Amino acid sequence: MSDEYEHLGIYSDLVSAAAAMRPEPPLARPGKATVKRILEVMNFSIGEEMPQEPRLERRWAKDGLQGEEISWWVGYGPRTHAWLLKPAGTTGRLPGIVALHDHGAFKFYGKEKIAAGPEEMPDIIKVHQHEYYGDRPYANALAREGCVVLVADAFLWSSRRIPLETIPEETRQMAATHRQWSFQTMYPQGKEVDYNAAAMLGEDVIEKYCALLGTTFAGVVSYEDRVMANYLASRPEVDPQRIGCIGLSGGGCRSAMLGATSDRIKARVVVGMMSTYAGLLDRNVVSHTWMFFPTGWPRYGDWTDMAAARAPSPLLVQYNLQDELFSEAGMRAADKRLAEHYRSVDAPLNYRGEFYPGKHKFDLEMQAVAFQWLRERLV
Repeated sequence: MSDEYEHLGIYSDLVSAAAAMRPEPPLARPGKATVKRILEVMNFSIGEEMPQEPRLERRWAKDGLQGEEISWWVGYGPRTHAWLLKPAGTTGRLPGIVALHDHGAFKFYGKEKIAAGPEEMPDIIKVHQHEYYGDRPYANALAREGCVVLVADAFLWSSRRIPLETIPEETRQMAATHRQWSFQTMYPQGKEVDYNAAAMLGEDVIEKYCALLGTTFAGVVSYEDRVMANYLASRPEVDPQRIGCIGLSGGGCRSAMLGATSDRIKARVVVGMMSTYAGLLDRNVVSHTWMFFPTGWPRYGDWTDMAAARAPSPLLVQYNLQDELFSEAGMRAADKRLAEHYRSVDAPLNYRGEFYPGKHKFDLEMQAVAFQWLRERLV
């Protein structure tokens, strides 16, 4: 056995045994065939991928922005609630940005983690934004840059979250222990933290249901994100030819998947969510969501291949060198593989990889660069 994996222990040789089945790691090159394969693997779509029964819930004006809360039905579960933010006094058609909230093992809130609505922000959200977003709701800042920004709750978050009593009792009991050692202790203790711990462990159950139903958790999440993108493109104040997407962590995962599965997206930003799959071995498997592992995809390609599937469509990836969720080697390898993909389609300048010092975050410096990059490509 050449490598010892801490989380596999005496089964570390399983890695080399699996590798023997396919001596060369799969390489899925950009193009229609790869996009088709991704959609087949995710295997979830309903109808025209448009919101059903959309309705305006309320409007507000605050801090130079006009806001709307919209809700719609995706064909199952509770209604999705979303916030649309645009500069006050908007005239003409503006670029549209799908802002994708993070996973963060934090499912009690969704859109609220990256956007400010009309009400005062809960203390737990202030802590979250301090930790990951430079103390501000970046979706509002992006809207002030002259964009129409849409933030919707993802499958299992906030308005779309599963009731606590629906999560299996044994999972809820385990969550009480999970909460004691997880990073959730950095937040003010209360119902939100209790829910987050149970919902985090409950994601395994949802993935099992998806497997039985012939689909994937990643596929359901990405389908709902395409619905969101299509709604944004339908708005009269949005130019449907100038739609981008952006997100940190689980939001970066969603940004990569949305860019791969929707031809609506003309430019993508992925923050703190890029590595080769090989680079995740060993310690960086346990810390990630099922969204990051669409069942069956590693038989055909790497995570980086999914992110580059629609190259030469512009892609910015921001990496944090001390990111606790990834190894530097895995991130460097991802950057190299992505650059090679873009060179292969004669568009090397359409991919940019940036490395920043520090831990898992999307701070003000990174936000400023990402916002400018999106503006330049969605003019």
